Amino acid sequence: MSRNKIPCFSNVCGVYAVTDASVSTSSILIQQVESAILGGIRVLQYRAKNLSGKSAFKNAHDLALLCARYDVMFIINDDVELALAVKADGVHVGRDDGDLEYIRAALKQGILGVSCYNDLSRAQDMQARGASYVAFGRFFPSLTKPDAGQADISTLQKAKNSLSIPVVAIGGITPANAPALINAGADAIAVVNGIFGQSDIENAASEYARLFS
Repeated sequence: MSRNKIPCFSNVCGVYAVTDASVSTSSILIQQVESAILGGIRVLQYRAKNLSGKSAFKNAHDLALLCARYDVMFIINDDVELALAVKADGVHVGRDDGDLEYIRAALKQGILGVSCYNDLSRAQDMQARGASYVAFGRFFPSLTKPDAGQADISTLQKAKNSLSIPVVAIGGITPANAPALINAGADAIAVVNGIFGQSDIENAASEYARLFS
């Protein structure tokens, strides 16, 4: 399916793919991400917690060019300086990933995503402090973060009703369980292993993308 056939009512929507160094090594990263793009992802987050600065920069730089070519939003996990250096569209941060006011100011008009776990009040506060979107999860057992706290679909529903920014769901999401989250209000579903851990990445991404068609 063509990406352009997926309706988008916000700047963050549809399939939000997140890289993981355990399944996407530097040698195959670009190839894997291009396959995911061809399958229909709308947003890519580059997560490189265990890479050296030089390797992370090269990967991020190459991914920024690739995403720009396909008009896919490119987000860097945690590292605002890296995001600015490669001209990424924005950055995603968690609870302990730096001062939000500094990050918001450094990004200027760039995208700022914030993890809110299962905490609606945090999401409301993050919106007030300049977040572009918020993410909740994990909703299902996750291979990437098996010890992450459990999020409730009711929190997702309340967030959609009380926030004016996009809402992202993450954590163990499959094509089978994703519809419940989309119906509850998720503008985007974030996927790691469900895309990059599969033998046919393009087809795996397209299975998720079809849910938004």
